[in-house]
Amino acid sequence: MSAELISLETIQEIAQQYGYWAVFGGILLENLGIPLPGETVTLVGGFLAGSGQLNYWFVLASAIGGATIGGTCGYWIGRYAGWSFLLKLGNFLRIPTERIEEIKNQFSENAGKAVFLGRFIALLRVFSGLLAGIAQMPYGRFFVYNLAGAVVWAAVMVTLAFFVGKVIALEQLIAWVGQFTLLALALVAAWIFIPPWLESRKAKELKSEE
Repeated sequence: MSAELISLETIQEIAQQYGYWAVFGGILLENLGIPLPGETVTLVGGFLAGSGQLNYWFVLASAIGGATIGGTCGYWIGRYAGWSFLLKLGNFLRIPTERIEEIKNQFSENAGKAVFLGRFIALLRVFSGLLAGIAQMPYGRFFVYNLAGAVVWAAVMVTLAFFVGKVIALEQLIAWVGQFTLLALALVAAWIFIPPWLESRKAKELKSEE
């Protein structure tokens, strides 16, 4: 999530005041769909560890714990209430039920990769657990991918801020990470929506020729 709603200075103050709880709570709440910059809080935690104000391993454990628990909560919400909500949302946005089912099936076929790699993609990090629950992904399988994704994502974010934050400004680091996650989101959106659009266009051309 972006840090636009909360200034970086405020996030730093919160992280300095509440330490590991700020990192844990930030990413946990972000994974529950609350518009908080969990990724930025994690990077700030790694930066503070690099400057000696926090312990690297405790920051890492806090980020892993928040991401894992947040993803798990999202999974169970999606499993028990997500599908009906998704259908209502689709009806509101005038998206055909068939198209929603196609997206669900696409996610089901690549659920493990989506849960794992979704940690590094804006928005998908928030909704991958919810979508896994909606797709009825077996919880044992989800838990493995969710934990693995949380560990790798947290390790990359905290370590990156711990070391790189010593040589470049924290603001620049956060901007680069944000640009990467948005680019990844654009690529995923293209992968999901462009093939059906091309198929639909091709079908219309064939129909017009007939």
